Amino acid sequence: MFRHLAAVTTALAVVTVTPAEATPALVPAVDREVAFTADGTTAYGTLHVPEHRAGQRLRAALLLPGSGPTDRDGNQPPASLPDTLAQLADTLGKDGVATLRFDKYGTGRTGLGTYQDRPEELDYPAFVRQARAGYESLRDQPETDPHALLVRRTQRGCDGAMTGLLLGGTVRPRPAGLALLQPQAIRMLDLVALQLRAQIAEATRQGQFTPEQQRTVNAAVDAAVTALRERRPVDTADPPSPIARLFEAFQGPNARFVRSDDAVYPPDTAFALRPGTKVLLTWGTRDVQVPCDTTNALTTALRHAHAHGPGRVVLPGVDHLMHDTDHPTTLAPPVLDSLHWLAQH
Repeated sequence: MFRHLAAVTTALAVVTVTPAEATPALVPAVDREVAFTADGTTAYGTLHVPEHRAGQRLRAALLLPGSGPTDRDGNQPPASLPDTLAQLADTLGKDGVATLRFDKYGTGRTGLGTYQDRPEELDYPAFVRQARAGYESLRDQPETDPHALLVRRTQRGCDGAMTGLLLGGTVRPRPAGLALLQPQAIRMLDLVALQLRAQIAEATRQGQFTPEQQRTVNAAVDAAVTALRERRPVDTADPPSPIARLFEAFQGPNARFVRSDDAVYPPDTAFALRPGTKVLLTWGTRDVQVPCDTTNALTTALRHAHAHGPGRVVLPGVDHLMHDTDHPTTLAPPVLDSLHWLAQH
């Protein structure tokens, strides 16, 4: 308007611009139920739109849960209710980032959908396709900027990060950034075996096993992993009952999912990312589920893929649920700081 001041001096004597006309009105924050379809199943989720100016297009993030029956809020009711995804949506909203989180297969309002009568056919690629449909739904929301989309995986197991990497290399438009929080960075069964070995070693230190028993149990774990990969029945006679039950759960109706998840080596997925994609990869020093050295190959692959951003960030005192001793039920300050960086750059 001021560029044409000389031409409209007379008009300004009779025409005034009110503050409401000069500045778009503020639209209050809102949570909105969203539904989208993948493979014939309707998935339900929550779109959180932060306060913004009318007509403004916002950065937006798809929030992906990790493994297990984790719902849109990051919970596995009734036993575990940390609300991690809901807290993350609130945190990002304060940075002006809209978020979509959803009930994946087997959880919340979504349930098993078309797999209800054939759960044995549900495999890992089905979860990737569901996440892709969620990304497209977020992209098409009227408040979001389709060229400023982010993908974030959070807690509970780790395969949500792997899903984020797979999406980052295939969806259109490519995401501007990825947040891989405490990610699965090696094959699924390798990580399970590593976790079990650590637990067995700790039990041995506490006198629950002798060193000879420790070697026997470790050998049984390795044999179980080999059997699963070769599609043979697992011998559950040797391992302690909790470990035996775990490997029993990896068979039967869950076998197809386990095999298809284990077939993916996360560092290989990094090479499909668009060069320049901002990537945050976190590791908490109290995370007993994801040892830091398991992320080495993925960190190297991201560097070779010319990803930008902070890369791997160590979170002092943070556990796998992104808590610390002073914040046992909320996101720890180092987590908030790292997410704030990604939201603002």
